[in-house]
Amino acid sequence: MARLTLEQASTIVDVSLAKGRELGMNPLTVAVVDDGGHLKAFKREDGPGAALRPQVATGKAAGAVGMGRSSRQLGAMAAERPHFVNALVGAAQGRLIPVPGGVLIKDGDEIVGAVGISGDTSDNDELAAVAGIEAAGLSAGI
Repeated sequence: MARLTLEQASTIVDVSLAKGRELGMNPLTVAVVDDGGHLKAFKREDGPGAALRPQVATGKAAGAVGMGRSSRQLGAMAAERPHFVNALVGAAQGRLIPVPGGVLIKDGDEIVGAVGISGDTSDNDELAAVAGIEAAGLSAGI
């Protein structure tokens, strides 16, 4: 059974932040969780508007790994089945944010964790997450 290492999680965080700076994104907050939804690595860039960014980034990641689908897919599910996703948010005690930016981390076909990013548009958050995952030699589940 594959495991997400601290080195991989750190690479994901650092490369995601670098990608955001390279593309001129707003300051990002990046959270990486393991396959059990436990925080493995985290960084928040300096800048305004960051008060809830840690909770949002962690919620995107934890929700994705908890449901086995990206937060983009959870957003689509919320549009189709809003009562169900609202119930999931409650069951997850707020650790499920159904908007893009939460991406599964896969080693082959196995989910080993997820990364959640907050700070720019949801699409840009997701783009930075994918760059970090791929730099760590893993694949992104979006």
